[in-house]
Amino acid sequence: MPASPLPRHQFGLGLRKPHYADFLDGETPVAVDFVEVISENFMVEGGRPLDVLRRVRERHPVALHGVSMSLGSADGLDAEYLRRLRALVDAVDPLFVSDHLSWSRIGGFNSHDLLPLPYTEEALDIVSTNVMRTQDALGQTMLVENPSSYLSFDGDMSEWCFLHALCMRTGCDLLLDVNNVFVSATNHGFDPIAYLAGLPERRVRQIHLAGHSQGRDLLIDTHDKPVPASVWSLYAAALRLTGPVATMIERDDDIPPLAELLAELDMARHIAEQPVRRVA
Repeated sequence: MPASPLPRHQFGLGLRKPHYADFLDGETPVAVDFVEVISENFMVEGGRPLDVLRRVRERHPVALHGVSMSLGSADGLDAEYLRRLRALVDAVDPLFVSDHLSWSRIGGFNSHDLLPLPYTEEALDIVSTNVMRTQDALGQTMLVENPSSYLSFDGDMSEWCFLHALCMRTGCDLLLDVNNVFVSATNHGFDPIAYLAGLPERRVRQIHLAGHSQGRDLLIDTHDKPVPASVWSLYAAALRLTGPVATMIERDDDIPPLAELLAELDMARHIAEQPVRRVA
């Protein structure tokens, strides 16, 4: 199920409740190429959430971004979750469907956190099986997002090598969260440029940009601040590898007026417009 190439850079925002009226009530559409929503918020049968999404979809392409698929679960995926996600996919015809390289569920327990994986051959087998099952269930290629991390396990490979191998095994594509690369690189002491260079760049279909916070000892991926200069710089480096890609700003807390997020998105456009040489 190969994904068709993006012909140009595209720029979008995460759709959040404080901005519903901006997207629904204006005479002209908001100046974005797409919006992204949290899949689980709309995996319902009817009601206001789906009505909002349907009306937004009339104006903008929509990307679906999940937070609880639990691709790393050793006991497999939740069949009911996949059924409800497929129903949403059929209703929305999304630009992308994505979730995280993490796990959150075991048996009947769901932690509601994006928990880290050991980057081992055994874990690669499990995640690959789950990704292929998801793609079969949804009838389309999915995007897998690199996580932010605060601890690491002994493993057989780096995170970027794991993602590269996952793409080769399953045909999945990548959602590259540049902020997560910066956070994890700072927390664990690896080179973020080496991380980017180790990815199969032609598999990067979408990029997330966000802000983070300084904890007592570690950076925390909080999505409650503007994109900092360090992440903008890494974004520019990523574009030198990926070429045209869909970029969006994530803000999940301390959400500002829409105009502030659109100004950030203009910064992404400005960086993307700079002459770059794509690595062959």
